[in-house]
Amino acid sequence: MAFELPDLPYSYDALEPYMSSKTLHLHHDKHHQTYVTNLNNLIEDTDLKDASLEEIVEASAKDPAKAGIFNNAGQHWNHQLFWRIMKKGGGGQPGGELAKRIDDAFGNFESFKEKFKTAGVTQFGSGWAWLALDGDTLKVVKTSNADNPLTAGMIPILGIDVWEHAYYVDYENRRPEYLAAFLNHMVNWEEVEAELQKAIA
Repeated sequence: MAFELPDLPYSYDALEPYMSSKTLHLHHDKHHQTYVTNLNNLIEDTDLKDASLEEIVEASAKDPAKAGIFNNAGQHWNHQLFWRIMKKGGGGQPGGELAKRIDDAFGNFESFKEKFKTAGVTQFGSGWAWLALDGDTLKVVKTSNADNPLTAGMIPILGIDVWEHAYYVDYENRRPEYLAAFLNHMVNWEEVEAELQKAIA
């Protein structure tokens, strides 16, 4: 089963001025496409050829011999979530079950935002910051490179890419600014709620 690059769920200029069309063309069309192409090539003659993306991520995560497969499968999985949980005119505050669980886990939404921004800013080098479901509890975690909370038995429902290619065109080295813009103007909280509902179903 060959994997394919998913279309963005919005136009390339939909997230401007917080994420430029140039960044999306480079990030989605070039970087994400490369992960998909590499993954397909790496699994072509292996026992993972017909596995689901989640199965590939989990099967390759702890196997040094499958590091190339894991890196590309992880990045494909991570980016599919990343594109999905943004929208034009995003930001604001979540509602529903998500808001309740954020309050339960972090005290209030502002406290969550600070914890999430800190995770993204302090991730050394390339990686991701996440909001993930660990059992019944939401947690903020960070991972390096292609890793994600699936490999630790958690279910990611929100993630931000803090590899430099995700923000350098628009923010240069100002990663904190990028994280603030993501939370305040780009997150699609309805979609994150949908991810939570899938996770607890």
